[in-house]
This record gives sequence, C-alpha cells and structure tokens, in this order.
Amino acid sequence: MTKRIRAKHKIDRRNGENIWGRSKSPINRRNSRPGQHGERRAGKLSDYGQQLRAKQKLKGYYASMTERQFNRIYKEAVRLKGSTSEHLIGLLERRLDAVVYRAKFVPTVFAARQFVSHGHVSVNGRKVTIPSFRCRVGDLVEIKESSRQLALVLEGIKSPERDVPDYIDADHNRMSAKLARVPALADVPYQVKMEPQLVVEFYSR
Repeated sequence: MTKRIRAKHKIDRRNGENIWGRSKSPINRRNSRPGQHGERRAGKLSDYGQQLRAKQKLKGYYASMTERQFNRIYKEAVRLKGSTSEHLIGLLERRLDAVVYRAKFVPTVFAARQFVSHGHVSVNGRKVTIPSFRCRVGDLVEIKESSRQLALVLEGIKSPERDVPDYIDADHNRMSAKLARVPALADVPYQVKMEPQLVVEFYSR
C-alpha cells in the first residue's frame, strides 16, 4: 500500500508546480510552499539545490518512491550504454505501476501502486503484486476480470486530464495494455519539465 495518501499534494506545493497536472492539486489555489513560513519568498537555489529539487520532483512523480528504490534504478541506468538520463526515464516508465497509470486504468500513480499491490493486475497471464515489476516491450498487462468495474478503474478511463501516450498500446474494451517501446524523455507526457540530467549530476557529485 502506498505510504502517501493525504500528504501527497505537499510534493506539488514544495516544488511550486502541479507535477501531475491534476485539477485537485492545491497549487491551483495556493501557490506557496507548505508550512507556516511557506508564504515567504524563496531564495535562489544553488546548483546543489537545483539538482536536489530535480531529484525530489522526479522521485515524487512516481508515487514518491523510496530513496533506496530510486538510487537502485539510477545505478542500473549508469551501467547501461548511452545516455544515463534517458535510461533513467526508460527504467522508471517500465515499472508496472507506471504502465498501469499511463494506460489510464487508474486516475493517479499513487492509485496505480496500490492497485497493483492489491492483486488487480496480471502480466502475461500471471498475477503480479509488485508495483516495481519491470515490464518488457510486448508484455501483456491486464486488469483482473472481477476488478474491471471498480469505480477507480472507471474514473481512470474516463479522466479527461491526460491521454494514453503512443508508447503504450491500451485497449479499454479488453482492459489490457502493452508496452510498445521503451520511451525517451521527449516521449513521456510529463505535465512539468523534468530534468533527469540534473538528477545524474546530483548522484555523480
């Protein structure tokens, strides 16, 4: 089960951006940081501060995963040939909870993590309850038959806030989806600018 429920929108306010593009985000009503001193003018961030903020924003976007999980993905991206920042994004988007979210089976990435962990999703016909499960190109992700009429699923499919990206082949009639290809940074429909290169710089210090 996800660790953040009531407090997840603090991520938006701390960063001063509506990072998921949701209409319910408090940043739409109050453009300030959380806390009693949130109204004070924020000072200019140092290079380190910008790198830390980029890491917090990207990590927070994926259901505020733990530092250990995020660091493990970064280390794996470093070992791959090519651009570390591009590999970082590709590995994050291959997570099962990210695929479920991108396919619009649920309204939020936090709901996707909980949805997977509660056993509502199968991959290639086998139930998977691990949100961080790494999907491969062509894997068939399906919603369990008895879960297809859940209010959460219907809300996700009908949500007008976002579209299914072209690297996900989603069939809402069959409640299934496939990862068509591993996306590059430019392919991922982030609502705000993500800077994975700053994340790489943060860990490379």
